Amino acid sequence: MARPSRRRPVRGRLGRNAASARAASSGRPAQPSIPVTRQQHDLLLDFLAHPGSGRHIEQFSWCWRGPLDTERFTAAWQSVVDRETVLRAAFDYEPDPRVVFHDHARPEVVRHPAGTVDWDELLEQDRLRGFDVRRPGPLRVTLVDFAADPGHSAASPAVLGSAPAATRVLLTFHHGLLDAWSVFVLLEEFCRAYLADGVLPGGERRPDIRDWAHWLERQDAAPARDFWTRAVPEGAPALLPAQPGPDTRESGCGRAEAWLSGAEANRLHRWAAARALPDSSALQAVWALLLYRAAGVDGPAPVGFGVTVSGRGIALDAVERLLGPMRNCLPMAVLVDPAHRMGRLLTELRDRALDMAAYEWVSTGQIHEWTGRATGGKLLDSMVAVESTPRPPVDLRTDLAGTGVRFDAVHASGAHTVFPVALLAHRGADGSLTLAAVHDRARISDADAELLVGQCARLLRHLPATGETTSVADVLAALDGDEPPRVAKRRCTADENASRRRPHSIGGRPVVDRGTSEY
Repeated sequence: MARPSRRRPVRGRLGRNAASARAASSGRPAQPSIPVTRQQHDLLLDFLAHPGSGRHIEQFSWCWRGPLDTERFTAAWQSVVDRETVLRAAFDYEPDPRVVFHDHARPEVVRHPAGTVDWDELLEQDRLRGFDVRRPGPLRVTLVDFAADPGHSAASPAVLGSAPAATRVLLTFHHGLLDAWSVFVLLEEFCRAYLADGVLPGGERRPDIRDWAHWLERQDAAPARDFWTRAVPEGAPALLPAQPGPDTRESGCGRAEAWLSGAEANRLHRWAAARALPDSSALQAVWALLLYRAAGVDGPAPVGFGVTVSGRGIALDAVERLLGPMRNCLPMAVLVDPAHRMGRLLTELRDRALDMAAYEWVSTGQIHEWTGRATGGKLLDSMVAVESTPRPPVDLRTDLAGTGVRFDAVHASGAHTVFPVALLAHRGADGSLTLAAVHDRARISDADAELLVGQCARLLRHLPATGETTSVADVLAALDGDEPPRVAKRRCTADENASRRRPHSIGGRPVVDRGTSEY
């Protein structure tokens, strides 16, 4: 999908004056607004090019055990919406894309009695439903009662009118205005409001999405441009951990998982810590090896993939409580040489991540432009994400338990990836490490995704057995005899073809979808 060759910057004061003038001419009071960030701008372009695809939509779910007062539950969410500016925000495309803040918005909370909906169908339908981003409210909540506890046994036929054994809560949100970190903060606020009979206590001022936008406007992009220009190696990097293959004959978004036990995950952690490495460096190194292996080359070759950052490592007070789409995906491009020691690759990935941390507010689109790759020659077509979210305070769980309410751990489905495949990793309460390959089934089949995530887990188990002199080639030898996964050529759906024929624009500029690379 092509982006306009140059995005015209809209500064806050001029943009607000223009918005006021438009409102005055229409006879309506002006709604406060801010320009969209570059990351939001690119997301909106992709949103328009892929309607009804479920892209940029993420879902959290958990089991609520104990009494659930729907009226109090809804009032608690309304109190949070009244408090948080971002939950009353929407997008306006013309004449320039902006985030508009409304005075009022109502949360969408729907409750289904036991036995009236199928949970898996609900998840898929709710994701594909998406959001009308021109209307305020980037989040909605669905409650599904179960006659038998879904966490311990299959639900028995529902007895309508009886008290549910448990209620599943589904929270669906749009990445244009929220990220996973934000939603965990919102859940904490909701719990405090629920405990306070539906009214969120407090009211102290803290940074919000407007403060973040103003912080971004003040940043000098020159140092970031210089860094990324130096950091990206020459040549076209290998982008996918799979070799060209036939049509998958599948569709939709898939998820394949593999696990390291608590003992295996702890062994990997101790091994990495002894080398002053975070666990994320080990995961990125394994992904880099799979990209190199799938390229089928001899000798050194560059590889490229995306890594996620929270976006909250910036100099803004109380940024850890800021709600907005701050999570970002940045390109990690490194040279893999089978003759080099494995420790060298791990150290390079660690150091590159540390250097990138100063510029985690920069969008991938900007980096492609700065490095001369805006019209082709991408730096990433897959992503590695390590869970990074705040943990709920212990006192909240204790207070909820005092009312007879208990939560399971929140399960994050992962957004429908805009890449052929994304690798998600998170540690469980028992110390285990879950690896999930979230994939476009039209590009990578379920079987190939299972093969890919299994190879990733195998290499992670192998790393603690390596020594100081172990080479990259030695580690790759652990997969000898295994065929690499396969990836199909990208095929356009009927909706995408219709979208390409349909003229649409943002800020008066036409949008053309350039899609993704063939392989």
